Amino acid sequence: MWIRKIGIDLGTTNTLVHIPGKGIVINEPSVVAQSVGDKKVLAVGDAAKEMLGRTPDTIVASRPLKDGVIADYKTTEAMLKYFINKATGGWRIIRPEVMIAVPGGITSTERRAVIDATLAAGAKAAYIIKEPIAAAIGANIPIGSASGNMIVDMGGGTSEIAIISLGGIVTSSSVKVGGTRFDNSISDYIRRKYNLAIGERTAEEIKIKVGSAVYMKDKLKMHVKGRDMISGLPRTIEVTSDDVTEAIQGDLELLISAVKNVLFNTPPELSADVIEKGMILSGGTSLLRHMDTLLYQATGIPTRVADDALLCVALGTGIALDNLDAYKRSILSTK
Repeated sequence: MWIRKIGIDLGTTNTLVHIPGKGIVINEPSVVAQSVGDKKVLAVGDAAKEMLGRTPDTIVASRPLKDGVIADYKTTEAMLKYFINKATGGWRIIRPEVMIAVPGGITSTERRAVIDATLAAGAKAAYIIKEPIAAAIGANIPIGSASGNMIVDMGGGTSEIAIISLGGIVTSSSVKVGGTRFDNSISDYIRRKYNLAIGERTAEEIKIKVGSAVYMKDKLKMHVKGRDMISGLPRTIEVTSDDVTEAIQGDLELLISAVKNVLFNTPPELSADVIEKGMILSGGTSLLRHMDTLLYQATGIPTRVADDALLCVALGTGIALDNLDAYKRSILSTK
């Protein structure tokens, strides 16, 4: 069976690939390892992430996307080529149509960069869909109805908040708060409080294992290894869920402010729909413990995390691509 259509959630932290009829076929980190001299790609995805913070001077492992948009064009093109080749089995007679999910606040220049990189990576046609729309489709929200639906898609680089009605975004906001920013805040906090330097992967591990958006009655604890900032020697400390909650307070306040701003700009009729239906959370960052509780406490709107929250955007791209004619031109841009 020739693969003719591929949906890609091109994320700052992870890239997910969805093939209609097959489901999610790839879920790997958005990391590329290259040699410094000739810029040759040495590894992509899982293999490249293993190299983060552990490479010699001759190799650089980096994330080519920043805040959901392309920061390094050539590296992004190489990464897309790798994922398209892997999804299609490494060889293909028919070039596939590819749909890429991008942040709602993307500029026309950034959109063009994504389309050009996708075509250069081997796509026959490249389509763009905004992440809030893709997330809503993937979360089985009936976006075509004349009714307000609120989606908060929380990724690695950005969080997209949108009110969707009649297949389009009525009001939205994009804030540069996501999993990567949480990791940096945790790392900075531990450096300040414990005089311990930790790496990016350790900060992510802390967030996943003991992280919480609200202070917990029964605190979670874990031991963390790092480098003492004073002696320079390795040291182990105990970190609690309270440490993480305190570390990311500023980031959470920015997120809450963006959610409230979208609600403030929502037409009254749609606001009534949102109160009735509630707010849906998607994306990997929404899986942080008690994120739904935090947003409910801040807004008073019933909040729930979507089923398969991590996969919503990727599933949405595949569904939209498979039913291209059913979705309005206002949702998609094409070349």
